[in-house]
Amino acid sequence: MKYEVLRKKYPRFVYEKYSWKISGKDLKISFYFRITPNIEFKPEVTIKNVDKNKIKRVGDKVLNNLVFHLGLIEVLSYWKATCSPEIEILAGPLNEKQIKWWQDLIVKGMGQFFYENKIDFLKLNFLKIIAPNLTRNVLVNLNLNNQVLVPVGGGKDSVVTLELLKGAGKKIQCFSLNSTVAAKKIMKVARCKDPIIVERKIDKKLLELNRRGFLNGHTPFSAYLAFLSTLLAAIFNLKYIAFSNERSSNEGNLKYLGQMINHQYSKSFDFEKKFRKYSQKYLTSGVNYFSFLRPLYEIQIAKLFSQYSKYFTKFLSCNVAFQTNSGKKLPTGKWCGKCPKCLFIFVSLYPFVETEKLIKIFGKNLFEDEKLLPTMLELIGEKRLKPFECVGTKKESLVAFHLSWKKNGERFSVKPSFLLKYFEKNILPKYPNLETESKKLMNSWNERHNLPKTFEKVLKIEFRLK
Repeated sequence: MKYEVLRKKYPRFVYEKYSWKISGKDLKISFYFRITPNIEFKPEVTIKNVDKNKIKRVGDKVLNNLVFHLGLIEVLSYWKATCSPEIEILAGPLNEKQIKWWQDLIVKGMGQFFYENKIDFLKLNFLKIIAPNLTRNVLVNLNLNNQVLVPVGGGKDSVVTLELLKGAGKKIQCFSLNSTVAAKKIMKVARCKDPIIVERKIDKKLLELNRRGFLNGHTPFSAYLAFLSTLLAAIFNLKYIAFSNERSSNEGNLKYLGQMINHQYSKSFDFEKKFRKYSQKYLTSGVNYFSFLRPLYEIQIAKLFSQYSKYFTKFLSCNVAFQTNSGKKLPTGKWCGKCPKCLFIFVSLYPFVETEKLIKIFGKNLFEDEKLLPTMLELIGEKRLKPFECVGTKKESLVAFHLSWKKNGERFSVKPSFLLKYFEKNILPKYPNLETESKKLMNSWNERHNLPKTFEKVLKIEFRLK
């Protein structure tokens, strides 16, 4: 359906209310959204193993505010179905600065959604957020234990964060949302004791609307995790939240309507700074949110990950593996070997992992797949569009292919590898200084980050050793 038609037919999205209760050993949260005139949603979130003593320590005032904010970020997944020109917040208060913050997140965090649905999000009066503007301040500085909450999604980055922090003697609490098989395996290998498990249940009506042709697309999922993890940190008495977002996420994909569109915006340093500021002012000043791997590029993280072979058959970063097409099919749960994410992970690890081990992970040598040539060209910036995936920068993709080419060079006469031979003949001559640039990038350290000093020291020591 065309977005203009949907906006006219469904003019207002309403965040009506939220509720929470202790049910057995779990905290059950529900939200009630409606789109005028006739659509209703009731998504649910269940946080496992939350007793009444935890709730009493946090207090209803703090908990209500954090749950309310979790509902605000949940709104985006449902609002996108109609892209209604007005969002009305009845569940709680927002002042003018907060409304401006949320509008900024929607514009930047949903850029890919706007681009893929050809939506003019810069149009005058495109979106208006209405909320009661109360002056009461619910901010409470909780005295939390000096422990670290680490979100585990099943990829290599969270493995590196877990292993480095554990090695430094930090007390870790793992957290997983809708745990995949890969996430469970990683937490088991990492010996995460009593991980925090959260189940997020999407209202089936949204999937039905998607199948009927209502709008669908990317939402800032890492922003959702930021609000959820802050709630968890407060409930489970944890001072630090260590995400595994890296330096590479700052690079955008393409420009649309003059604005840079970044698939990874809610992983970026820009969002991290803005969320920290918002959290300290409107959520709780007791929780310290940051990304442990922020100073590093993806390929540098891949080099660190290569030291942990016990995870090689456990991790899974392919997004195709988890796709259900709005409930039409079951997720495969394995590397597809065809998408940009698979190729990027393969080329990032290739310089540092034995080829036989890498082929065992992916089931084949991706460099021999001629169909992946267009994907390689997108990754290294030879095409206009950088893939809408969580992949590295164009420059580090070039470096990754260069390092892979160097490693594989001696084997060309025995068994040519299609992508690397193409790289040698058609790409390498364009970059005469790539050897120097590769060394420079692999040794670079970004000083702009939000790491607390003790965490910065842990990462910098490990980075220099490797």
